[in-house]
Amino acid sequence: MGYGVISVRGNRLELITLGVLKLVKTDDHPRKLKHIFEKTLELLSVYRPDELAVEAPFFGKNVQSMLKLGRAQGVAMAAALSRSVPIFEYSPRKIKQSITGKGSASKEQVASMLKQLLAIQESPDYLDATDGLAVAVCHFFQKGNPGPEKKFSGWKGFLSVNSDRVT
Repeated sequence: MGYGVISVRGNRLELITLGVLKLVKTDDHPRKLKHIFEKTLELLSVYRPDELAVEAPFFGKNVQSMLKLGRAQGVAMAAALSRSVPIFEYSPRKIKQSITGKGSASKEQVASMLKQLLAIQESPDYLDATDGLAVAVCHFFQKGNPGPEKKFSGWKGFLSVNSDRVT
């Protein structure tokens, strides 16, 4: 499970940290959920976020995987709720569109755009980390840009309107 923490000052955002929660190697799913809950509480204690944004569950090919993902998201949300942190959800398509301008962008395209937007020097070890960061940045864009959603046909269109977001 990836996560990203950003700081927002006015219209500026800054990367604080990103990473993944490494799950204990066990077939005991409730134990994994407990680990996710505890690690989420730890992140909440360390970084004290004002809000938590999560990727909404999506239907995949494997129903069991979807069920396990939903449970994992649920315990992370429960940890935030236990600390009175408001929660916001975004669909995977909305997240990708918000970051790249294209709802069907690949994980690699999202990671590449985040590196440019936040001037990240090193590539994270896991794309799950940039996935978590993408949710946070999407939330920033959605809150900071309440106007009508802009649709782009590709990178050129996105860059022509958002040249200030790329360094």
